[in-house]
Amino acid sequence: QSNNHFPAADPRTDRLSTFPRTFEMQTLGAYPMVRMRRMRHDDFSRRLMRENVVTPNDLILPVFVMEGKARREPVPSMPGVDRLTIDELLKVAGECVELGIPMIALFPHIEDALKTPDGREAANPDGLIPRAVKAIKAAYPQLGVMCDVALDPYTTHGQDGLIDETGYILNDETIEMLVRQVMAQAKAGADVVAPSDMMDGRIGIIRKALEDEGLIH
Repeated sequence: QSNNHFPAADPRTDRLSTFPRTFEMQTLGAYPMVRMRRMRHDDFSRRLMRENVVTPNDLILPVFVMEGKARREPVPSMPGVDRLTIDELLKVAGECVELGIPMIALFPHIEDALKTPDGREAANPDGLIPRAVKAIKAAYPQLGVMCDVALDPYTTHGQDGLIDETGYILNDETIEMLVRQVMAQAKAGADVVAPSDMMDGRIGIIRKALEDEGLIH
């Protein structure tokens, strides 16, 4: 009687076949002898077997930034979350350092008067986000700063990309503006730039632009 777990003999050649004829699934145990909940019953066993442990080192704190001074403005769609002016942002950055959170991520709330169809304010080296980055790095150089890369906060139409007269998003023209945005952020001191748009090819082009400017880190 052949064992289906091993290669079978080929009657024509009396040699072992290269592949098994069949595959069988072995069940190592079944209920009630195996109870998966048993090992999750107690705190000590859960701690022994858990595969992941989350610490402050794993966290990035997202913060929404706005113009002004000494102001916090609730985000209506996100209860408990506020938009912060840069001076208030620095207080939160200090809390991150105290708690051991390694990075803060910045998202802008841009005034309507600064929005344009091409989102050019995104590339302003003296704009809201570059000023916020400089302020954080001056106060807490050890804190990592991530910047969102996208045009939707800066465009009058709210799209992530530049559009033509029909409303179609222009991929390559958008990338040119994204590169300008990234340069403003990186030269202000941002540690990480994080494209959240969906333009084809922008990652490689952004990386090359950073390399060409000597921004290798």
